[in-house]
Amino acid sequence: MSVDYLKRASRTAEDTTAEARPVVEAMLADIAARGETAVRDYAAKLDGWHGGILVTAEEAERRAAEVPAALRADIDYAVDRVRRFAEAQRASVRDFEVEISPGVVAGQKLVPMAVAGCYVPAGRYAHIASAYMGVATAKAAGVPTVIACSGPRGGSGIHPAVLYALRRAGADAIMTLGGVQAIAALAHGLFTGKPADIVVGPGNKFVAEAKRQIYGKVGIDVFAGPSEVAVIADATADPEVVAVDLVAQMEHGHESPGWLIATDRALADAVMRRVPELIAALPPTARDAAGAAWRDFGEVVLCATREEAVEVSDRYCCEHLQVQAADPAWWLANLRNYGSLFLGEETTVAFGDKATGPNHILPTKAAGRYSAGLSVHKFLKPLSWQRMTREGSRDVALATARISRAEGMEAHARSADIRLARYFPGTDFDLGEPVTG
Repeated sequence: MSVDYLKRASRTAEDTTAEARPVVEAMLADIAARGETAVRDYAAKLDGWHGGILVTAEEAERRAAEVPAALRADIDYAVDRVRRFAEAQRASVRDFEVEISPGVVAGQKLVPMAVAGCYVPAGRYAHIASAYMGVATAKAAGVPTVIACSGPRGGSGIHPAVLYALRRAGADAIMTLGGVQAIAALAHGLFTGKPADIVVGPGNKFVAEAKRQIYGKVGIDVFAGPSEVAVIADATADPEVVAVDLVAQMEHGHESPGWLIATDRALADAVMRRVPELIAALPPTARDAAGAAWRDFGEVVLCATREEAVEVSDRYCCEHLQVQAADPAWWLANLRNYGSLFLGEETTVAFGDKATGPNHILPTKAAGRYSAGLSVHKFLKPLSWQRMTREGSRDVALATARISRAEGMEAHARSADIRLARYFPGTDFDLGEPVTG
């Protein structure tokens, strides 16, 4: 395999998470012991928030008036597209029943979870899009109660545009809470009395670690880390567009990697020259984040063939994967590991992040090898059921009795025996050798 690393990362994702684990473990234990009092203490200490936790309808209405009409219209547009895509996902799966053999019927029933907790990060940016990505998708799945959390920005509570987006998406309750304390409050049902069945949403390394540690008590969407972007580009790509797209995602944070997988050396060199220039031209907050991300986590890989580029990309298994190369259909057919795929120069991660429709809450740290991003499916339980006639149960009972005894599970076998004896009296069956040990 002819692969050349023109730029290597000096740090890895694992470097950034180890410090969060003991901090989160202590906080979760404290909240489990002290409940709402501990959550209020952390809100005051970490976010400087001393106000109410549950947002009232009156407050939400008042804060919505602070959002400019044009921005409200843009949010409405984006919410509608996310909802429409999620509704199409819901329509793609269905209840069914099938007759496995005469008299034996089994089926699937899709049941929405009762309570979903949707986390929206606050801090460096106002994550308006994350508000509707979680809530609108849960509602499209049919979840009856959706509880949202977002941290305060300043002394006035949740950012007004985030609050507006949460309401438009259909949140049933909204809490002014961020960080680990928000994840714990959702899991335990603090302030609402309704523990979440699943907690979803992006966040920093402490939020991601909190979700990892509460998994099992509740479900979660994905094991997530800092945002990631990779661009596969060949000689047909515009290096300026490639560089801009890499920088666009690295502004997420200091630990958000940007990876270029190129099949053309001239393009790779041009992008490597241009990225630092684009970062230098950003406003201070974004410049600081993207600069550190490129310096510590950025990589550029040169591949000899597109097949090698696929192999490298699948190994990275990037959260956001853009392809700016000829023959997009070939890439769609051959790539298999990613969170979400963006084919062609005409689309970009930012479009998907904000307003295309597919969800932007996606697996990172190579979790896309076995998991997909947030969808209505995450909020649905495909529950199986079965029924059968007495005649239909005959062969099933015989196989069950013999397999159970072969396994050494006599009690299982006897639950088949009793039915055979009652439904087919006087019939001599081969039930296997009884378990005696």
